[in-house]
Order: sequence, then structure tokens, then C-alpha cells
Amino acid sequence: MTDPRFYEWLWEIENEVRSLVPMVYYHVWDNFPTPMYNKIWYDSTDEVVAISKVTDQIVREASPDSYGGYIPHAVNSSIFYKYNSADDKEKVNNLRNNIISSTHNPKLNNPNKKIFFWNNRNARRKQSGTLIWWFKEWLDKVGHDKATLMMHTDAQDPHGQDLPHIIEHLNVNDGQVLISTKKVPPEELAIMYNAADFTLNISDAEGFGLSTLESLSCGTPIIVNMTGGLQEQVTDGKQWFGWGIQPSSKAVIGSLTVPYIYEDRISQQDFEKMLSKALNCSKKTYDKMSKAGIQHIKNNYNFENFEKSWIEKIDSAIEKHGSWNARKNYSKWTLKEVA
Repeated sequence: MTDPRFYEWLWEIENEVRSLVPMVYYHVWDNFPTPMYNKIWYDSTDEVVAISKVTDQIVREASPDSYGGYIPHAVNSSIFYKYNSADDKEKVNNLRNNIISSTHNPKLNNPNKKIFFWNNRNARRKQSGTLIWWFKEWLDKVGHDKATLMMHTDAQDPHGQDLPHIIEHLNVNDGQVLISTKKVPPEELAIMYNAADFTLNISDAEGFGLSTLESLSCGTPIIVNMTGGLQEQVTDGKQWFGWGIQPSSKAVIGSLTVPYIYEDRISQQDFEKMLSKALNCSKKTYDKMSKAGIQHIKNNYNFENFEKSWIEKIDSAIEKHGSWNARKNYSKWTLKEVA
């Protein structure tokens, strides 16, 4: 599953593998333009199953013969759910109180403080440094007692930025920006989602984004860049389960292994506008988004459908393509005319 660059070694021996069994690839790609440079990998697979709707369109265009359908990521709702019991609410309230009171300045100890949660890898495309910088400049305008940004990540990932350095440099180290670096089980992550008011993701490229999916399942609305799989999470085309920020620029970037792909960047102005919208969101509007988000996950990203879809997909792949002695629809050789 995931990015084809991790599996080039497998496709290099696909003639040995696929002569015996079919290959089904669970694939996600971050953005357009359609990566025709991936076509060789798609064509070397019996069926490519798309994780996101963006990927679905890409595979249909790049390799229609190997297109195998769309099965999105799913959330375990027995872990990620909105806390309602007295015991669960106590855990959430304890965490909220710890976050709100994590300041040495009484003027910043505001019981009505909004908590924005960010759960991601600290990597370049995740825009972790930008998030802190813009959040600080927004607090300068609305007041440093109005909100806290809680980031669950590796604060000094070699592929990201030195987040403690940025926090110290911007002087937002008195409860305005908090970092959680300890690896925790999913149950503790669920407490974080429940304790937060909104979950953020402003990545310039995001194949799907599991943290926002988990957040919605916990009833916490999301604020996201309208890129990749984040688009289908924040809205179903009719309702919104938070707010989406349209990219203000789309730059074609690339590398030797990925020659071209769009990098979607939002503007600081649009980001701050959404934070202010969240700050002033009425309880009625918030509760409506929260309930609708939970239902959106139950309808479209539940584990029951996920399991059923994959059983059907593997069964149909074996029936269509055969396996071992019954292998069909595959030839280890091709006949070409050489001019």
C-alpha cells in the first residue's frame, strides 16, 4: 500500500510474482497533475485500489486497465468516539485543564481558551513551522489568552523543523504552543481529540490524513487545506464538518523520482480568518458540525464496510485473475514487431 517509490523492488520482480499470484496494490497519491511516470507501476499490477477520491481519478486516467476501485481509509469507532460517560469526560476535562493552566502568567489562564490540535509527522510538507509562526501572529491580534496550539509530533524530526527553537524564538513558550512528543496508544490519542475544539491540517500535500479522520470520529471538527484526501473528509459536497481553506497558490514542484506534482499552499490571511471563525463559532453551529462529522465517518469511513470491501476485493481478484495453478489473464512475455 501507499507510495509506489517504496515498492520498486517488488515491481522489478513482478514477472516472477505475478506468474503465480495476482498483485493488488492499495494506493494513495497526493495531488495532480496525473503522474504518468507512475503508469509503469500501475500497469505492472493486476489491480490498483485507490485510498482517496483524488487517487481514484488519477488511476482511472493513468492506467484504466489496472483500475481496481475505491476503498477509503477507515476509523475504529470503538476507540475514536465522542466521550459522553462520566469517567471519559473526567479524563477529557483533566487534559483540558492541564492545557489551559500550562502557563506561568495568570493573564493567560483563560478557562474559555480554544484548543487547536495538530497530530502529524514533523515533515516539510506538513508545514509545521508555518503553523506555529502564523498561529503566533494571529494570537498577537486576538490575544494570547484566547487559544492554545497543542502539537503531537516529533519536535526535532530530521525531515522537519526544530519546533522548540521556533517556539522559543517567537516567545510562545508560556502555554500558547505545547508539544506532546511521547508515543501514546490510540486510546490516549482519542482523549486528545476529545479535549480539543478543532483539529488542524494545513499540509501542502496530503494523500489522505488519518488524524483528521480520527478527529471527526471523536466529534471534533477540522480546519484543513483543500488538498488531497482532506477535501473528502471536511465536506461531502453538501454539509461541512469544519472548514476547508482553498489553496491560494499551486506550484508544480518535483524531484528525480517525482518529476512533477502540485504543491498546494494556503495564505496566512485565509488561515487566520478560519481561526477567528473557530474562535467565534456559536455552540449551535459547533454542535451541528460535530454531530454531522461523526455521522459522515460512520457512513463513509467505518471499519465494517472497510473489512467487507476488502474481502470482496480479494475474492473477486482471485476469481478474475486466478492464483497459482489457476492463474489467468497474465503472460510473462509480449510479442512486439521491431521495425
